[in-house]
Amino acid sequence: MLRVAFYAPLKPPDHPNPSGDRQIARLFMQALQQAGCQVELASHLRSRDGKGDLLRQQRLEQVAKGLARRLIRRFLQRPAAQRPQLWFTYHHYHKAPDWIGPQVADALNIPYVIAEASYSARQHNGPWQHGLQGSIRGLRRADALLCLNPKDQPALRQLLGEQAPLHQFPPFLDLSPYLRLDTAAPARQRARQQLGEQWQIPADRPWLITAAMMRPGDKQASYHLLAEALRQLPDRPWQLLVLGDGLARTDIENDFRGLPVSWLGRQPPEALQPWLSAADLFVWPAVNEAFGMALLEAQACGLPVIAGDEGGVASILAPQASQAVTPRDSQTFARAVAAALDTDLHQRGMQARQHVLEHHGLPSASQQLRQLLSALVDKYASQAQAEGTE
Repeated sequence: MLRVAFYAPLKPPDHPNPSGDRQIARLFMQALQQAGCQVELASHLRSRDGKGDLLRQQRLEQVAKGLARRLIRRFLQRPAAQRPQLWFTYHHYHKAPDWIGPQVADALNIPYVIAEASYSARQHNGPWQHGLQGSIRGLRRADALLCLNPKDQPALRQLLGEQAPLHQFPPFLDLSPYLRLDTAAPARQRARQQLGEQWQIPADRPWLITAAMMRPGDKQASYHLLAEALRQLPDRPWQLLVLGDGLARTDIENDFRGLPVSWLGRQPPEALQPWLSAADLFVWPAVNEAFGMALLEAQACGLPVIAGDEGGVASILAPQASQAVTPRDSQTFARAVAAALDTDLHQRGMQARQHVLEHHGLPSASQQLRQLLSALVDKYASQAQAEGTE
């Protein structure tokens, strides 16, 4: 069993606040375990500096270096057969660099792997230039870079050269809860009727749905753009369902004033699937999204998606069923939603679901990880053996 030290510098997988980043970290741990790895959460340190504060970045680096030294001592005190054989970092970039992993990997002489790494050359003279230098050191140390967003690859190649160890790695879900869903039209209609009666939502009109935290910044910008788009829809009945809450809720509700919106608040993860299964179309402008796990979840529930073509969003949308439209353009978004409402949304949703089941499941991710990580560990072991015989 391969022993893996896991670290998520942006947000640890056991953080109390839900987010897409926490979800993906948990999914990677699950995929590693299903790949036959013994996974150890190496640190809870959040290295994120959201304001571009140089002093904070420097303090975080010093704290991380101290933690790295303690980890190295702790690991080296173990018998060799109980030490990590590989370090795995999820989400490494200039605002949340991994200051710990490269030091530990060097000290233990083990492979260092990063999933979802990015590089922004604009930050060389920006407020995160110190964090950028830390992220570059990690990128140069990495034995493999798993790119969930294909648009990250050109910048990484620019930095690291054509021989950069890049591996396209499609975002994925644990599909087991989705496989249990009854997505046939009668079942969806029953769920819709039940939820409509419970929440007093008209069930005789198309249900648009979105699910996102209501945070200032990109999330609020997406909500604002969505409100602008929906105001441009033709004069026909529809209902928007919004699952989410947060500090910007009051401002967001003001943006939608006068529109037919049902505010459902923050829902536990297990409550999200019934709503997605009962709705007709998922809508999200996706301002500055890397790819958007909610878009995958919606499609897995049999829901087609209209989203802004930002980051890697287009790479996870089912061809012919879902659609990525011109980013940050409310008119184009409105036209796409209006056109979708004139199609067979249930049929499109079934196509979207099949696409996710075939291409974005946990088994394929685990298999890809097993092959890649085993090869890296074997390579290091062979090199160590060769050095020991010289």
